[in-house]
Amino acid sequence: MASLSQFLLFFSFLFCLKNTFPVLGFQSNFALFPVAKDAATLQYVARISHGAPLGSTDLVVDLGGSFLWMDCNSGHVSSSYRLISSCSVNCSRAKFHDLGSTSCLLNTNCYVSPYNGVTGSTSMGELVEDVIAVDSVDPSDVGQSTTVDHFLFACASTFHLQGLASGARGMMGLGKASISLPSQLSSSIGHPQKFSVCLSSSTGVLLTGSGDTVFGTKIARSLAYTPLITKQNDYFINVQSIKINGRRLAVHEHGKLEAKLSTVVPYTTMVSSVFAIFSKAYVEVATKMNMTRVETVAPFGLCFSSKGSLVPEIDLVLQSEMVKWRIQGRNSMVKVSEESVCLGFLDGGLEQSSPIVIGGLQMEDNLLEFDIGSSMLGFSSSLLLKETTCSSSLQDSKLKQFF
Repeated sequence: MASLSQFLLFFSFLFCLKNTFPVLGFQSNFALFPVAKDAATLQYVARISHGAPLGSTDLVVDLGGSFLWMDCNSGHVSSSYRLISSCSVNCSRAKFHDLGSTSCLLNTNCYVSPYNGVTGSTSMGELVEDVIAVDSVDPSDVGQSTTVDHFLFACASTFHLQGLASGARGMMGLGKASISLPSQLSSSIGHPQKFSVCLSSSTGVLLTGSGDTVFGTKIARSLAYTPLITKQNDYFINVQSIKINGRRLAVHEHGKLEAKLSTVVPYTTMVSSVFAIFSKAYVEVATKMNMTRVETVAPFGLCFSSKGSLVPEIDLVLQSEMVKWRIQGRNSMVKVSEESVCLGFLDGGLEQSSPIVIGGLQMEDNLLEFDIGSSMLGFSSSLLLKETTCSSSLQDSKLKQFF
């Protein structure tokens, strides 16, 4: 049975939760962070301004990360960050889902476990708070910079940067945890509990709050929606079936195909049994379209001659036949040479935990809105079908000065 002290600690945590991040004097529509794709690692890197003096740090975007973490001893070193006590409410918030680490000792620092989503490794880091500056929009003033005090993140060792893009000093966690970047900014700035990503091979963007101002109401209102499932801090959608050029694949024995969304995986992967059915059907459809198979190039399993412009359309059918995530052209094929293109779907092996992991390539030029409050995912499918891209939409908006 829980002790009285444990009960009081939990009660005080709930009572103070809503007061941990004071809302600023105005409500902002959104906060934005430019995102660039690293050509060497295919990771998506966002830039954040923080500390005193104010400086910038590049962080790899991780959809499933619990919180933001960085190497605090190299790159831009802030003199204003403050260590968090292990017995504080903020430490309890950071460890809310870590049932084995809820104890505290007076006059000790709060330690958390930063997760490197690229290498799959976890280390120990100190929880700290500091000031960050974000580009945001006041209803009366487009392009205002806002300072957020008491922003929580973790300091990790330099060794923990292994596998990250050159120049990146940590990772930006966007998961549902209470101290993830979207959660903290929603509380601090006062915008809706949602965030959007529009990834690009050049310039993309991460938005917390409403993205109508950036992409316009026409695109924002054209989004289709599907239920968003969270497990730990990862985001999933249910795929009822897969179609290639309208042909339904015989994957029904797997039931609903749970698909995880990941920004640290460059290409969509499928568990081996599903990929075998998918790749066989893709080859059959491609052959009927007179596509010529050529020698494969690692890590890809299917490659074709680049002659010809048409490739099969891939539909992820979601909660009904009316709701489909369509993947085609640039989102399905990778140019590996002047003569060859390869299918950007890979065999994830027998032990892959989710039947499907939707990777970065398939999310590029696709406006994705993660509505945490209503547990829904909005998606545009390829903006190329609307004769625009993430990058061009940003350049056409009022916020092009940020990019």
